[in-house]
Amino acid sequence: MADLQAQVEELWERRSELAVADGDALPVVREAIDLLDAGKARVAEVNDDGNVVVHEWLKQAILVYFKCAAMQTIELQPFEYADKVPLKAGYEEAGVRVVPGASARWGAFLDRGVVMMPSYVNIGARVGANSMVDTWATVGSCAQIGANVHLSGGVGIGGVLEPPQAAPVIIEDDAMIGSRSMIVEGARVGRGAFVGAGVILAKSMPVIDVETGKEISRGEVPPWCVAVSGTRKRKFKGGNFGLPCVLIIKRLKEGERHDKAQLNDVLREHGVTA
Repeated sequence: MADLQAQVEELWERRSELAVADGDALPVVREAIDLLDAGKARVAEVNDDGNVVVHEWLKQAILVYFKCAAMQTIELQPFEYADKVPLKAGYEEAGVRVVPGASARWGAFLDRGVVMMPSYVNIGARVGANSMVDTWATVGSCAQIGANVHLSGGVGIGGVLEPPQAAPVIIEDDAMIGSRSMIVEGARVGRGAFVGAGVILAKSMPVIDVETGKEISRGEVPPWCVAVSGTRKRKFKGGNFGLPCVLIIKRLKEGERHDKAQLNDVLREHGVTA
């Protein structure tokens, strides 16, 4: 794999010279993206220290592919697509359930037991075993979704393809993301966390613990907690206004599963719509 990485990095350095249908570049970057497609490589991962490690060369391979690949007509009766990237295939063999109206691009990895309702997973993304991508949810390019995760209806997981060194969105194992929430710009949700409906979490978004009133992070929801949308007052020349933030309203025991009835009670207790 080190030799392949070196070849991709060399192509990246001279990407301005590459043309569509480049016969030397395409086989190299296709080999790299095939690794992503099969789950043998990944764009990013969390190391033993809890830090996100980005494998830039795999992002570079995707970007070089976009530059060199030609548009093509993809027919999947009764539908027709015009794109540079083919659709992912081999779901039955992979043990993945994909219902009509769902699609994933080649170069995305769906682990065994994944269920895709009518939804979308982009190139470079990874969805862990037994996770659910619910109706109209989208998983952007290079996003990393853990195992046993539920992305509820209409959830938007932002893609972070450029710059190559930028960390993608990370949703760790056992998390649940509520309907219509948006997790973008390399934000991160810790293991076992429950993110309530309609939460917007970007890398710069303050995350505040309601028990202490202190800001505990920017753009990172800690493991095993319940997080909801909130506002905090800030004074401006024109008056006092509420700026968005994310509030941690409950800490869960490690390994505690998401019981819907109990979560609804927690949300109602804090005046949040369940």
